[in-house]
Amino acid sequence: MDIRHYNRKAWDKQVADGSRWTVPVDAAVIAAARAGEWSIILTPTVPVPRQWFPPSTDVDVLCLAAGGGQQAPVLAAAGMRVTLLDNSPAQLAQDKLVAEREGLDLTIVAGDMADLGDFAAASFDVIVHPVSNCFVADVHPVWREAYRVLRPGGVLLAGMMNPVYYIFDYEKMTAGELVVRHALPYADTGSLDAAALEAHLATGDPVEFSHTLEDQLGGQVAAGFRISGFYEDSFGPEDNCALNRYLPAMFATCAVKPESR
Repeated sequence: MDIRHYNRKAWDKQVADGSRWTVPVDAAVIAAARAGEWSIILTPTVPVPRQWFPPSTDVDVLCLAAGGGQQAPVLAAAGMRVTLLDNSPAQLAQDKLVAEREGLDLTIVAGDMADLGDFAAASFDVIVHPVSNCFVADVHPVWREAYRVLRPGGVLLAGMMNPVYYIFDYEKMTAGELVVRHALPYADTGSLDAAALEAHLATGDPVEFSHTLEDQLGGQVAAGFRISGFYEDSFGPEDNCALNRYLPAMFATCAVKPESR
């Protein structure tokens, strides 16, 4: 199964269905960002701490697997030079819509988060990577490529799923009940039986993969990063996730590429 091709179509469908992760920011948000009042999220509810960003907006930013018209236009309106890479043409179209509507300078690239070969080494000061690496089977290439294209002293701001989220039966969890069903690491393509996988693919929803904390946190360190910031977050009330009663389902890190390795 070609996961990248399947998930491209799945996220195009998410746009058509109006998923909240695909709804562009409005003109008021852009106006506020131009006035210096801005924030973005990597996870459902907690804004990224401003101190995780460089003190100046005179920086080159890569929004990595971050289509949907949400993070990239805000950062561009704040005065940053922003490049957006995403796998979904429909998601990229949402950012193009905001850029054209608001007169923003935004470079838009269709591509794979694990292959940043279109970018030279040391091209960016900041990478903004919302929760999205759960849609690739191996997260290590994402970290290695992020490290390569960052300048020394640059930062990777990344949101990730807590792997424990994937041990539960998804349908029951969204119905309010927690039933442990899957061993980790989880993959839709390997953890579901044939009938369940067929039913999932029939919905057109994205295929997901869990990643161990060793791969997510340890993988950043192995790539050369130094983790300097961390917070946790839960789903919003509209997601109806039973796990919210017990622990945060997501977290975010600020990882610095040292000036010298």
